Amino acid sequence: MAFGWIDEQAEARRRAGLLRALRPRPADSPLLDLASNDYLGLARHPKVVAGAAEAARTWGGGATGSRLVTGTTELHARLESELAAFCGFEAALVLSSGYAANLAAVTALGPHGSLIVSDAGNHASLIDGCRLARGTTQVVGHADPEAVAKALATHQGEMIAVSDTVFSVDGDAAPLRPLAEACREHGAGLVVDDAHGLGVLGEGGRGAAHAAGLAGAADVVATATLSKSLGSQGGVVLGPARVIGHLVNTARTFIFDTGLAPAAAGAALAALRLLRREPERPARVRAVAAELHGRLTAEGLAAVRPDAAVVSVRAPSPDAAVRWAADCRTEGLSVGCFRPPSVPDGVSRLRLTARADLSEADIERAVRVITAVRPC
Repeated sequence: MAFGWIDEQAEARRRAGLLRALRPRPADSPLLDLASNDYLGLARHPKVVAGAAEAARTWGGGATGSRLVTGTTELHARLESELAAFCGFEAALVLSSGYAANLAAVTALGPHGSLIVSDAGNHASLIDGCRLARGTTQVVGHADPEAVAKALATHQGEMIAVSDTVFSVDGDAAPLRPLAEACREHGAGLVVDDAHGLGVLGEGGRGAAHAAGLAGAADVVATATLSKSLGSQGGVVLGPARVIGHLVNTARTFIFDTGLAPAAAGAALAALRLLRREPERPARVRAVAAELHGRLTAEGLAAVRPDAAVVSVRAPSPDAAVRWAADCRTEGLSVGCFRPPSVPDGVSRLRLTARADLSEADIERAVRVITAVRPC
């Protein structure tokens, strides 16, 4: 029977406690949200919503075509210019998602004959970029610049190292300066995914690359999503103008994809301008994350110290993690639940995301619920 193997795999996932299902949420959910990536609390901000609505009224519901045909509007150009200026890079290119941005950057900068050195903890979009690139990929230990340097030393020719700036599972930050030094020692480029750094790290939320003094460097390219701190949707690649020009001409997820919807571009631009006016938001996110971590560990839970907005709390098993998250929902709290294969170390955990708009009462409530329903 066609697709008969699907049933076998579904049953295997069920037995392992790894079966996933969609849970549509209502527009006005009663749950306290510690699961989304709306770090700055901007997704429903009136100015961001107004930016989306105005863009839709002006430009329509869709971009109408790929960026190289009809899908580039003046709004896209303004967003790219302001993103590049804010993050400290020479140029920017907006795509339909952060996933598409990572595929574009890695495949375009990892041609045949090149070496791509990838951190073992990288996001799936970077991993898939490595798989699709025509270069050879070597995976090295997590957050290990010496391993990166050793791998680069084995190759003659074009090379890039690829890493998240903040890793999405445990929320730990990559050692960006030592990584850049290793790349420069061997003449390699550095490509970093700043999805969890933009809006949270760096001066006024300018990102991890900016905080590390790497923004605008000729050998550094950064990607980011517009769907986390900026509360919208889409992705961006930031880097030297000649690199961005190369992506325009070679990156398949840019060339053959419909442009980002105007409403998403308008929302992202409004959120970026709001962030410039309210630079205290990133510091508040980090303070909330630190407080969540401190209170949870004080209750005896195994939580990883956050370097940005993500607080990871270890669970004893996949089934226990699922039950824990479900019990939290029953008590009015929404938390993330990460299980294999989404976690590189095979350890299931609750994934909590700090937000700038969480109050002290919200934090107290979240800690109370998580500890009250913890697995025995």
